[in-house]
Amino acid sequence: MNEMSMFLADDDLVRILAVSIGGGIAVIAIVVSAIKNMVIARGQERSRREVAAYIAEGSMTPEEGERLLKAGMKKWERC
Repeated sequence: MNEMSMFLADDDLVRILAVSIGGGIAVIAIVVSAIKNMVIARGQERSRREVAAYIAEGSMTPEEGERLLKAGMKKWERC
């Protein structure tokens, strides 16, 4: 048994590092995407609440509020 058989070959080490780094990048991308979507959803909900508050206090009509909320939506999100 020589010393090389006890350790990984250079090719194996490169493969392990490539898979590890690629997997790490994928996990980071998924986490960042989830955080981004959470921040966007939180901002949209905050906007809805503010528009509802303006309508409740009478400084905005419900029609104006509806137009405001639909302004930033994509066509398939409008119902």
